[in-house]
Order: sequence, then structure tokens, then C-alpha cells
Amino acid sequence: MKKVTIPLPRLIPGLIIGPGSWLGPYIVMNSLFLPALIQHLDAPHKVQLVALFSTCGMIVAAISNMVAGALSDKTRSRFGKRTPWIVGGALVFMLTMIWASFATNIPMLLAAWMVGQAALNFIVAPMVAWIDFAPEDGKGAASSAYGGLGMALGNNGFNVVGALFLSQYRFGFIVFGIIAFIGTVLAVLIVHEPSNLDETVTTKETKQKWSLKDLTVIFPKWSVGRDYYLALIGKMFQGVGNFAITGYILYIMTDFLHRGSQTQSSIQLINTIMLIFGILMGLLAGPASDKLKILKLPVGFSTIFLAIAALALFFFRNTTGIFIYAFFAGLGMGLWNALDNLLNLRVIPDENRVAFFLGVYNLGNTVTQAIAPIIAAAVISIFGYSAIFFVSFIFALIGGLCVLAIKTVDR
Repeated sequence: MKKVTIPLPRLIPGLIIGPGSWLGPYIVMNSLFLPALIQHLDAPHKVQLVALFSTCGMIVAAISNMVAGALSDKTRSRFGKRTPWIVGGALVFMLTMIWASFATNIPMLLAAWMVGQAALNFIVAPMVAWIDFAPEDGKGAASSAYGGLGMALGNNGFNVVGALFLSQYRFGFIVFGIIAFIGTVLAVLIVHEPSNLDETVTTKETKQKWSLKDLTVIFPKWSVGRDYYLALIGKMFQGVGNFAITGYILYIMTDFLHRGSQTQSSIQLINTIMLIFGILMGLLAGPASDKLKILKLPVGFSTIFLAIAALALFFFRNTTGIFIYAFFAGLGMGLWNALDNLLNLRVIPDENRVAFFLGVYNLGNTVTQAIAPIIAAAVISIFGYSAIFFVSFIFALIGGLCVLAIKTVDR
């Protein structure tokens, strides 16, 4: 079976616009609009409710991501393996975010958010597999485009604009839901995945019947998938370290740093600085990795910058702390996002299921945003906001140690 290869001049723009289009609106809604609407509907229980939404979202995201990846790997269509699922997921995500904007109570909001979580992962799992369409000597550049530039645009670029909608968060759900759909479809059109109707279906694919016994087929045992699992565990810990702070950034600014009227400008400042570093790392890290043949070390050590960033907010608690946090978090996340998908591609245990394994790996971008607020809510309830920064510090370092323990990638 001939492997699909898409030229970098066509693939890279799609790998920037695509993840930026789904991640950006999601980050804005998850970190700003959702907490704001929850606070409006039930202010006394806002911290616990954010944790509830995160718990339910984590379960839905985990299941839907694996299903989407598996279905995508098996799809045959005139539009290719990935495109039908990406477009369908983007449409449903837009509609559910519009539905969320009209929520008048917590159960209605929860239902809309859960359907949206499922739809989102039908974009995520197939789209990250686009990286595998890159030529072999351009995979670093492709990973950097997706994780460095695209994720930087999504993680930070949209928050700069999203902060402007804090006082109109219901309208914000609608606007950013539409942006997600339009941007995703634009990326699909640019990549223009070729038809795979002539792709042969193996006997194993047609006759395989799944049972609990086949879990070793779905997820290889540790001795086979050791490095993949270490990369996945590392991403989860690194993600919790990052999102424990960003998931509560609105409340940290208002309830811990007491920024008051400066809350909006402070959030914009952080995201602007992080966006700049994300773009720089997206432009430089991937090509440098391809040329220098270095991958594991920059990914592993990027977590040190995240750990420093977490402590800066605790020790300074002022504008200086915000600057230091943004600087080191931007540098760390920019380096991580630029290269971690390429690292995962190098340790995938089954090359015939790229979308599935990359999709599961990229649960680190959605599930960790669900796990982190749960942990953070418990820590805040017991110890107060101060302790959240030490939790972030510890989790980030553990994530880096897991990555550095990978054996099949030398450096």
C-alpha cells in the first residue's frame, strides 16, 4: 500500500490553521466563557462545578478521541481518511457551542458542553494524523507547524481576543463556535487530502472481532509500547502542570492576585507574550530538530521552564510575576508544542494506526484540561490558591523525567 504524502507548502498552512481553529476557540471557552457562565448560573459552587464539568469532559474526551482515531484509520472515502470526520466534528462543535450560549441552568450547559467535547475530539484525533502525511525529511517542520505555530495560535492568540468578550460571554460562545467551524474547513480545503478509495482493506481489518481479550491489540503491553506510554504519561503530567494554572487563570487573577479592573489586560498580556514565544519556537524548533537530529532533550527540558513559571506567580504576586510567568511558560510551552508530536510519532508502536495513537496521545490537550481543574479544585479547597503553583511545579518536572526516560530516541 502506497503511503500518502502531501507537499509541505500545502500541508504546513493546514497544520497551522487547523489546530489553531479548534484549539483556540476551545481554550477561550474553557478557560474564560465557561467559568464566567458557570459563575453567573451558580456563583457559590463555581469551583466545584468547574471540576464537575472537567470530570465529565475528561470521560467523554477519552472515549470519543479513541473512537474517532480508530474510525478515521479505517475510513475509505473520496475525501480521504481524515477529512469527513474533521468536517463533521467541526459542524457539531459549532452547533453545540451555540446551544451552550443559550443555557439557562447548569444541566443544560453541561449537556451542551459534553456533546461539544465529543465533537471536538472527532476533529483532534484525525487532524493530528496529518503530520504523518509529511515527507520523511520534513516531519520535524510539520510537527513544529502543528504543535508550535498552530498550538501557539490556539493556546494564546485567541485568548487575547477572547478576553474582550468577558462581559459578553454568551455571545462569545457563538462567535468562537463559528470561528472554529470556518477555520477547520479552511484548513481541510488547503490540505486537500486525496481520495483513498483504492486503498486495500486487509483481512485483519475485515474479520477482526473485538473483545476484552483484544485490549492487548488495542493497547500493546508495556514491553512493546514502553516508550509510547512514557511519552503519553509525560504529556499528561506536563499538561496538568500547565493547565492547573491556565484553567483557573480568571479566578487566579481576581481572587488570588486581586487584579480587579486589570484582570482583562493581565490575561491579554500573558497570552500575547506566550503567543510570541510560541511562534518563535514554532518557526525554529522543528527545522532545528530536523537538522541537528535532536528531539528528546529539548522536549524533556522544556518542562523546567514551566516549573519556573509556576513559582514566579507565587513568589512575586504582581506585574513582575506575571511577566516572568508569561516569559518562561511561553518558552516552555512553545518548545514542547513544537516537538512533542514528532516525538510521539517516533515511538508509535503500530504504524498502521497512526491516527489512533496520535489521537490518544493528544488527549493530553483535552483530558489534561479536564484533570487539572479537578486536582486544582481539591487543592484550592484544602490549601487555598497558593498551593496550586507548587502542584504545577511538581507535575511539570515529573512530565519531563518521563520523557527523558525514553530509550528509542537517543537525544
